[in-house]
Amino acid sequence: MSMVTRTAEPDARPDGRVPFPLTAAAFSANFDRFAVGPILVAVVGALHVQLASAVALASGYAFAYGLSQPLWGILSDRFGRLRVIRLALVLAAVAGLASAVAPNLVVLTVLRVLAGFAFGAVVPSSISFVGDAVAPARRQAALADLMAALGLGSGLAALVAGAIGNWLSWRLVFAVPAIAATAAAVALRRATDPERAPAAGLRAQLAAVARARFAYVVTALGLVEGAVLLGGLTFVAPALQHRGLSAAAAGAITALYGAGTLAFTRAVKPLTHRVAAHWLAAIGGAFVATGYTAAAVVPGVWTYGLVATLLGAGWAFLHSTLQAWATSVVPDARGTAVSVYVAALFVGSALGAALGGGSADHGHFGTIFGVAAVATVPLTAAVVVGRRFFTASG
Repeated sequence: MSMVTRTAEPDARPDGRVPFPLTAAAFSANFDRFAVGPILVAVVGALHVQLASAVALASGYAFAYGLSQPLWGILSDRFGRLRVIRLALVLAAVAGLASAVAPNLVVLTVLRVLAGFAFGAVVPSSISFVGDAVAPARRQAALADLMAALGLGSGLAALVAGAIGNWLSWRLVFAVPAIAATAAAVALRRATDPERAPAAGLRAQLAAVARARFAYVVTALGLVEGAVLLGGLTFVAPALQHRGLSAAAAGAITALYGAGTLAFTRAVKPLTHRVAAHWLAAIGGAFVATGYTAAAVVPGVWTYGLVATLLGAGWAFLHSTLQAWATSVVPDARGTAVSVYVAALFVGSALGAALGGGSADHGHFGTIFGVAAVATVPLTAAVVVGRRFFTASG
């Protein structure tokens, strides 16, 4: 089968909108995922462990978050996006509340892995919901709205987690998204899935994805994207604390990532109607490379704040392009295809965090950001070329 073969896009409601409880669920998931960075140093001090060991809270979470994606995607194709999200939110809430009382790093890591596994259902199923509800021409704009909620969640996570960890207790940080997840699960009982064609059997779903050559391309790019964007972001707060800032101050500056995501998704939305997707990816890659280069060459509080902001811009431009692309490679098994892409994204995030842990333990944050800057260039080039070829082949 040729590289350009793919199934046709089914009809979608052009006026489809994301229900507010769904954006609240996505907000909760992103809050939980980004809250650990600002409190890593506090956990190290409270549990008397090394930073390289505590990084497992982020990398283990990301691995579970990523590796759970195919399962959740298959289930959402079979049983509905919202039903799967409600179940996952309940499981995540239980794991989050238990994390707040974990007695040691081992137990806490296990519980964070369970939370990552559960919250892993929320974002890809939400993306698939948008794919079901919104026509392809308007899909990246609709995804920008969803990403705005994700950006708000990540930004507030960095801000609130740092403040709570600094002035109250780092344990409370895990309870906040657990409570929010419970509220979102209850609210989603009133929402309904858009109409879509019945899913094929499990074997047919997996075979459809396996036959789509572009699914392999998007998945490989997602793996590298996760390592570069999300893996590097893990070390912004520790880098700030290494320079003497408190957890609250480091969290506040890291929150610029969420502010950047929120602001730049507003810019992406109108541009999707006037600028080709591959050029949006190029703009995003330029933002990311600029931020990482500044942080590596001129390390300091302001450059770390800059890289956090520009990573948000990269997420809005580069990631939204890949994300929208992932919804279109296998329309008749969308949930499965998107989940495989998101799995690769967060496995890459875990690998990036794990690979950088040793350098972070020795305070070599310039090395981490420098490597990320270099890796951003071929990643961006590959997304630009691949997305352009995909569009031309349609």
